[in-house]
Amino acid sequence: MMFLAQEAGWPAALVIVVGIIALVVGGGIGFAIAYALTARKARETKSEAEGLLAKTQAEADVILKEARVTAKEEAIRTRETFDKETSKTREELRERERVIAKREDSLEAKMETLVRKEKMVEASEKRIADTEQTYKIKLADLDQKIAEEKRTLNKIAGLDANQAREMLLARMEGEVQHEAAALVQRYTEQAKEDCDQKGREILAGAIQRLASDFTADVTVATVDIPSDEMKGRIIGREGRNIRAFERVTGVDVIVDDTPGVVVLSSFDPVRREVARRTLAKLITDGRIQPPRIEQVASECRKEVEADINETGKQVALDTGVRGLHPKEVQLLGRLKYRTSYGQSVMQHSIEVAHLAGMLADQLGLDGQLARRAGLLHDIGKAVDHEVQGGHPEIGADLARRYNECEEVIHAIAGHHEPNIQDAMYTTIVSAADAVSASRPGARRETLEKYVQRLEKLEEIARRFEGVEMAYAIQAGREVRVIVNADKVDDDLAIKVCRDIAKAIEAELTYPGEVRVTLIRERRVVEYAR
Repeated sequence: MMFLAQEAGWPAALVIVVGIIALVVGGGIGFAIAYALTARKARETKSEAEGLLAKTQAEADVILKEARVTAKEEAIRTRETFDKETSKTREELRERERVIAKREDSLEAKMETLVRKEKMVEASEKRIADTEQTYKIKLADLDQKIAEEKRTLNKIAGLDANQAREMLLARMEGEVQHEAAALVQRYTEQAKEDCDQKGREILAGAIQRLASDFTADVTVATVDIPSDEMKGRIIGREGRNIRAFERVTGVDVIVDDTPGVVVLSSFDPVRREVARRTLAKLITDGRIQPPRIEQVASECRKEVEADINETGKQVALDTGVRGLHPKEVQLLGRLKYRTSYGQSVMQHSIEVAHLAGMLADQLGLDGQLARRAGLLHDIGKAVDHEVQGGHPEIGADLARRYNECEEVIHAIAGHHEPNIQDAMYTTIVSAADAVSASRPGARRETLEKYVQRLEKLEEIARRFEGVEMAYAIQAGREVRVIVNADKVDDDLAIKVCRDIAKAIEAELTYPGEVRVTLIRERRVVEYAR
């Protein structure tokens, strides 16, 4: 522009002024343009910032909502965990309260026993003091009599002091021995009466504390069917289903004219229970065919085995018996399906364990050991249908195999043996067994049949030559025979005992075994008057 002004002939000063004006105007325009660009860029930056802020705000809202949901879920889980722990703690507190209540009852019983013992001790001390006073009086009388006798003898017989002393001592020795024997007999009889009374009190207290509310659970070998048409499906074409069922389960299936019922027969209670569950599932499912029978029987066998193991563990836990061999736990569970006269053997064993423990505690013995022996005393019945012999011998062999202590083994083997004086735990288990078996409602056998069986036992034994008396004892598990010693010698006694046992086997039907004990003795009695 300055060049054009020079070409036009403008003065130099004017050219300079025009140049300056042009520079100013150009700078203003440039500044305006730069400002416009800067403002535009600021607006774009602000818009981007606002968009980024909105996006960030939206993401923050989402994160906040997720955090709130997560916090609520965590609070719910925490509340559920807290409720479970609180419920568990409350249950533990209730259990502890029950344990404390039982301990308080036991302590009260022990305190009552201690009070009775203190009274007995005080009475004994009083009797001893009276006896000492009596002895002192008698000794004073004896001294006086000795002095008088000595003077009399010296006057009459003219004996010296040593001779008189020997004569008096000989006379007094006989009198003192007679009086001592009378005192010993009197105190012995009194001690027996006290022991009998104490034993009755202990046994009565144990029976009262055993609050058993169990109702006998009888194993039923029948299965209900919805209709008689199902019987044909159970039998199958040409009997293939029923043959497969009997082969797989090992039981006899009786399908007769009885409406709505199929009977299962087996001497093994566990096998019978497996068969019952299998048939019930097959009837419910409706698919009764040999492959399906094998599959369901296998499943039911596993269920019964699991039920047996769980039952054995629960029984050990309920009775407080620890450290049992796993096989012993399984045998205890098998007793759930074993009955005796309609009484569950498992429940009977639990009752005997509690009774034996209470009796042992009352007598100052090891209650834990007594409970263990009581729980295992009939364990042989779990396998007595598989192993030959009586259940006490079988149970003792099993206990010996699983490393039980001698007291437990002896109690299992001898809990049906009478008059055992040197084994306290055996005696305790035997008493507890008798109490549990004889309590009202324990066994299902009617009184009439029970009495008839006992009378038949005694009748069979009495009809043999030489037998004077016969008594059925131990609830019919033993018959005691007393023979005439003049008519039956030792060799003949063995034969008579064996013949009685054979006659009982041939003529009577009974559970378990009956022990025949023959007694041959000679008694001589004389009276001194």
